[in-house]
Amino acid sequence: MAETEANSVSLAILGSGGAGALTAGGILLEAAGKAGLYGMLTRSVGPQIRGGEAAALVRLARDPVECAAERYDLMIGIDWKNADRLAAEIPLSPEGLIIADPESGPVPEEITASGAPVVEFPLKETAKAIAGGRENMVAAGLAAALTGMDIEAVRQVIRTKLARKGDDAVNSGLACLDAGIKGAEKMPRSYRLKATQQADQERWLITGNEAVGLGAVRGGIRFAAAYPITPATEVLEWLAPALARVGGALVQAEDELSSINMAIGASFGGRASMTATSGPGLALMMEALGLSAASETPVVVVDVMRGGPSTGIPTKSEQSDLNIAVYGFHGDAPHVVVGPLGVADCLFTAQWAVHLAEAMQVPAIVLSDQAIGQARAVIDRPADLSFFANRRVWQGGADQEYARYALTADGISPMALPGTPGGQYTADGLTHSVTGTPSSRMSDQKAQMDKRRDKVEQFDYGTHWAEIEGDGDTVILTWGSTTGAAREAAKRLRARGIDVKLVALRLISPFPAEQLLQAVGDASRILVVEQTHSGQFARHVRAHCELPGKVHPFHREGPRLIGPAEIVTEITDWIKS
Repeated sequence: MAETEANSVSLAILGSGGAGALTAGGILLEAAGKAGLYGMLTRSVGPQIRGGEAAALVRLARDPVECAAERYDLMIGIDWKNADRLAAEIPLSPEGLIIADPESGPVPEEITASGAPVVEFPLKETAKAIAGGRENMVAAGLAAALTGMDIEAVRQVIRTKLARKGDDAVNSGLACLDAGIKGAEKMPRSYRLKATQQADQERWLITGNEAVGLGAVRGGIRFAAAYPITPATEVLEWLAPALARVGGALVQAEDELSSINMAIGASFGGRASMTATSGPGLALMMEALGLSAASETPVVVVDVMRGGPSTGIPTKSEQSDLNIAVYGFHGDAPHVVVGPLGVADCLFTAQWAVHLAEAMQVPAIVLSDQAIGQARAVIDRPADLSFFANRRVWQGGADQEYARYALTADGISPMALPGTPGGQYTADGLTHSVTGTPSSRMSDQKAQMDKRRDKVEQFDYGTHWAEIEGDGDTVILTWGSTTGAAREAAKRLRARGIDVKLVALRLISPFPAEQLLQAVGDASRILVVEQTHSGQFARHVRAHCELPGKVHPFHREGPRLIGPAEIVTEITDWIKS
C-alpha cells in the first residue's frame, strides 16, 4: 500500500438521504478532536425535505481548519444516487482514491473525470454480514484506517453516540468499524496525517449556528421568536433549551413577520431579543426593522445566508444578502450590519451584535451563511468576552418630564420601560418630536434623522471592526465566511516570499471607511474576495471610499466555495502581469 503523509487530509462520504453519510463524517470529526487534531465537517445536501443526495466533507489537520478542502484525497460512496449533482463541489485529487460498492452501480462520470482510481469494496455485503450492521459505519472504518486516525478515539465516539440505542447497537457499530478497518488493508493507497500530540488546551466541537446562539445568550439575549427556515433553524433549536436554562424563552411564531414583531415587542418591554432567519425571511422582516430603527427599539436578526434569489438553493451558501441587509430598509434608517469571520468567530460576533444593538438602541443584523453556520469544527476554546446587553434605561419619576427621543450628545437617549412612573411615551413608526408625539414638522424630521445617524456613526467600535494580519504591498480584502480561505491563501503566499496583508471586515455597516483606508495604506494591489455573483461587497466598498492602487474584484456565486488556491492564483498571476 502506497502511503502519503501530510499535514492535512480531506475525505468525502456520499450517500442518499438516510444512508448515514453525515453521521459517519460527524463521528470521524469528533474522534479527530479527541485525538488532538483540528478539523471541519461541511455538508452538501440537496433541497429535498426527505431523501436526496448528501455528502459529508471532512477536512482534518494538525493546525486549526477555517475553510473546506479544495481537493479531496478520499471519496467513499455508500451509494451514488444523484451524486452527480454534488461533483462540482467535491473536486478530487488525481492522486486520490474513490471507493465504490459494486452493488450501487457505476460511479458517475462527473466524479471519475478527476482521474482518481476507483476501487470496489462491498459495503452493503459487509454490513449485512453483521447483525444490525450499517454501511455508514463500515465506511467510517475505511476512512479512519486510510487517514491514519486514532482508532480507539473512533471507538470511544461510537460507544457514546450509540449508547442510547443499547448494547446491540454499540456492538454492531464497533463490528462494522472493525470490518471497515480490515478492508482498508486491501486498498492501494492511504493518506496518513503526520503525528500529533494530544491537545494542550480545551477544544470545542461546535457549529457556527450553535456558536451564534451561545454568543447571543452570553450577550444577554433572553427572548427569541422563531420561524424555521434553512439554514438558520439550528440557531433557534439551540436557543430553545438554552434560553430556558437562563430564565429566558423562545416562542415559535406562525411566520417571519410575527417573529420579528414579537422580538421587537419583547425588546420594547425590556428584554434583549432576537430572531434568526435566512434571505427570504429577512426580506419579509424589512418593514418591521424600519419600525425598530424609527422607534429606537433594539433587536438582533441573525441572517444565515443561502443561495438566492427567491427560494434559490436553500442548502447552499452565498454572501448575497449583503445588499438587502445594508440597503433594504425604506427611507434612511441607520442600523448595524456585522458578519462573523468563521465558525469560532460566530460566538464573538453574535455577542458583539447584542452589545451594539442594546447600547445604540438599533436593529443589528448578523450576516452569517450556510458555509459557516452549518459547518461543524474542532476549535480552541474561545476566550470569555465582557460584552453584555447594556441598554440606557430611564430611571426618572413621575415628577420629572420625560423626553424619550431627547437630543443627546451621542444620539442615544434613555429608554423608559413599560410601567416606569412618568415614563409614558408614544412609540411607533411615525416621525416624532423628542417626546415621541407624532409630528410632520421638518425640524423634527431632521433632528431625529440626524440623531439616529450620529449614534451609529459616532459609536466607538474599537478594533473589532476588522481583523488585520500581515503586511505587504498586496492586500486581500474580504469579509464573512470567505475569510478562512483568504487567511490560508495569505499564509501560502507568504511561504512563497510574497508579502500579503489580510483585511477581513467584521463591521459592514456603518462602513468603517477611515479605518479601512488606514489599514490598506498605500497598497498597490487590492484583491476583493467574496462569494456573490455580482460583486456586492466590492461595490459596497467602492460606494464608501476610494481605495488606493489597483483594485481587482474576485467573486463567484455559490454553491462551490472559493478556495485558497484560487486566491493564490489570482494574486500570483496579477503580480506576473
